[in-house]
Amino acid sequence: MGIGDKFRELFGVGEDSLHPDGLAELHVGDASYDDWDVVRDFGELEAARAWRQQLTDAGIDAAITSDHPLDEYGRGDIALRVPPGLWSQANELLDEPA
Repeated sequence: MGIGDKFRELFGVGEDSLHPDGLAELHVGDASYDDWDVVRDFGELEAARAWRQQLTDAGIDAAITSDHPLDEYGRGDIALRVPPGLWSQANELLDEPA
């Protein structure tokens, strides 16, 4: 047993315990969103969740998707998507100055 194993045991941190909040909101490899319009691409989950929240707060249905699972820090190729026909409305909303 190495020192890393001792720390994991002592602090209750397992190898799979590093995971970002919001994984339940991410649709990985879900083909049902393939026809939805991509509004923005992101490299990390936290930013995608924040932008998705902006859209849902404004009443626009939105989803965050990825073709592949993210790394343990919530990084990967993430798309913010809206149903077909809502791209312009969503894009205008996200481009408005706060």
